[in-house]
Amino acid sequence: MSNRVVLITGAKGGLGNFVTTKFLDHGDTVVGTSLKIQASDFTSDRFTAIAADLSDVAAVQNLVDQTIAKLGRIDVLVHVAGGFAGGKPLHETDDTTWSKMFDQNLNAAFHIVRAVVPHMRKAGSGRIVAVGSHAAEQPRPNLAAYVVSKSALAVLIKTVALENADNGITANLVMPGTMDTPANRAAMPKADFRQWVPPADVAEAIFWLASDAASQVSGAAIPVAGRDV
Repeated sequence: MSNRVVLITGAKGGLGNFVTTKFLDHGDTVVGTSLKIQASDFTSDRFTAIAADLSDVAAVQNLVDQTIAKLGRIDVLVHVAGGFAGGKPLHETDDTTWSKMFDQNLNAAFHIVRAVVPHMRKAGSGRIVAVGSHAAEQPRPNLAAYVVSKSALAVLIKTVALENADNGITANLVMPGTMDTPANRAAMPKADFRQWVPPADVAEAIFWLASDAASQVSGAAIPVAGRDV
């Protein structure tokens, strides 16, 4: 299971650091991308950093082209990148917030999956794992842009699973609850952090979905929500 080529979006961040380290620790070769990332962010010589804006179609295609040119294939795509904005009811939500959530949580996934899937189909195998949100399982007041964009992401990934079921490719989501990251602690300093999900647990679920053990799992949306059930 080691020595796979793994492309990770959002590879540097509150969850991305754990996900990238998990794959590197198990012998995989990782190409990590985010808006700002560099090779020195991870110590392994099996890590390659390629900065890219996932809202830019040309930048995404260049990222995939560089990965294929350098390493020959993409065995696993882990789409961690996403964003959060909210706090107002729908009728007070501005166009900028709405567009930002769809760009970060849906369009970015569409761009990277569309660019990677043809290479996986050619190889006759592949694993795609995206990070959704436990909050997006149900409508939430004052979070319309976030919840609708993450719900659409779930439909997108399940569609990819159906379209590629005959080609050795699986596509799944993990749906974390509130994760115990520095950014979340700073944003919600009065919260009970003990209720939050350790990012390492989310990384573990992602790694399993990308493994041979999960070869019969596709189109699943797996909550990793701790006590937030």
